[in-house]
Amino acid sequence: MNVESIERKKWRNWARTSESQPVKTFFPSTITEVCAIVKAAQEHQKTIRVVGAGHSFTKLVETEDWLVSLDRLNGIDEIDETAKTVTVYAGTRLFELGKALGEHGYSQENLGDINVQSIAGALSTGTHGTGLAFGNLSTQVMKLEIVNAHGDVVTLSRELDPNLFHASLVSLGALGIIVKVTLRIIEAPIYKFKSYKLPYSKLEAQLDELIDSNRHFEFFLFPYSELVQVKTMNLTNDAPQRIRFYYFKNVVLENYLFFLVSELCRLFPKTSKFFSRLSAKGVGSSTISAYSHQLFATPRLVRFREMEYSIPLQHLRDALRDVRKTIETNNYAVHFPIECRTVKADDIWLSPSYKRDSAYLAFHMYKGMPYENYFRDMEKIMRKYNGRPHWGKMHCLSKHELQELYPKFNHFLEIRDSFDPNGRFLNRYMQELFEVKTKHTVSL
Repeated sequence: MNVESIERKKWRNWARTSESQPVKTFFPSTITEVCAIVKAAQEHQKTIRVVGAGHSFTKLVETEDWLVSLDRLNGIDEIDETAKTVTVYAGTRLFELGKALGEHGYSQENLGDINVQSIAGALSTGTHGTGLAFGNLSTQVMKLEIVNAHGDVVTLSRELDPNLFHASLVSLGALGIIVKVTLRIIEAPIYKFKSYKLPYSKLEAQLDELIDSNRHFEFFLFPYSELVQVKTMNLTNDAPQRIRFYYFKNVVLENYLFFLVSELCRLFPKTSKFFSRLSAKGVGSSTISAYSHQLFATPRLVRFREMEYSIPLQHLRDALRDVRKTIETNNYAVHFPIECRTVKADDIWLSPSYKRDSAYLAFHMYKGMPYENYFRDMEKIMRKYNGRPHWGKMHCLSKHELQELYPKFNHFLEIRDSFDPNGRFLNRYMQELFEVKTKHTVSL
């Protein structure tokens, strides 16, 4: 097998919450090479985990067997202007795809607020943006090509096998290695982006209107503050503006200033309340018109831990009240705002938005600061409202709890078992999450 690889190189994720030392890490640049790796793993009884950008906060990637990086399997294969689709290799980063599509006058219909992930990783963990007219990124998929446990390429689509397709769109990499994706695209829109602060009482009173009247809407709830930051994006006929100053403000000023604030909070935790309130007061009003792929994502240079849950949209107000009250009562040392977004219902089996319009609440804690008590209590609130965890973010749920939350969870496990009975694509974390016993031991 002539595929570039390195041995015994330590791997760790972006957040520094997970690390391992694979016996070998492969860097395939073609689908044929991916197939060869899987066939060799079968021969040598090795398990495989796949990594894109390493932006998940859980132990999804950890392995001491074989790790496969998709970084060199990237780029656009084809744009079909008649069908309005793009076929892209699985290791392509979202920011690369956005730029390449933009050069052809196209865009994805929605993106998350971070765009460094690979397209395969973003799909596999249920990555989402915001806007109640749009589902998570996996709802944009028309077709997948995946290398199965035998090293064969399998094409999956709604037309070929709807059950297998719905199981594969958010799969945590448990069914095989995604190598190529065909996505629905739109003509690149120009959006008017607005950011401003609003009293929490007004946000609560206007919440339904803000959700319904904006194409993309999100807000940030600052602990201990009566102010929130609101962000909206809507279609405009305005000409796109130069993005340089906006980018400089977001990257240089906000990120580096927030890093200094975060370090102060880490060193002097009791200042967290003060700095959270100060950050809320410091939110200014800004407006800019630009192409969508330039506006969806915000650079994140400050490292943090994150837990995110999806709850039924109708519970958002009550959940917000519980979150604010619990933070005030328990006096956590937290200064990161809570990010709140909305996502349309879908029919993807392991999607947190399965069969329900959803509100997503993301809780963050700066690296080096204790997060356990804060996340535990926020998770209790999310569970109170039938919350489902984001698969790439931290959570403490068991298989039994996941079965209660996901009506198709057991069906997914049945397909996983038939697709990969020997657990070729599982690590210990996933074995424990799914409570799967495989025919050979996964080393880790």
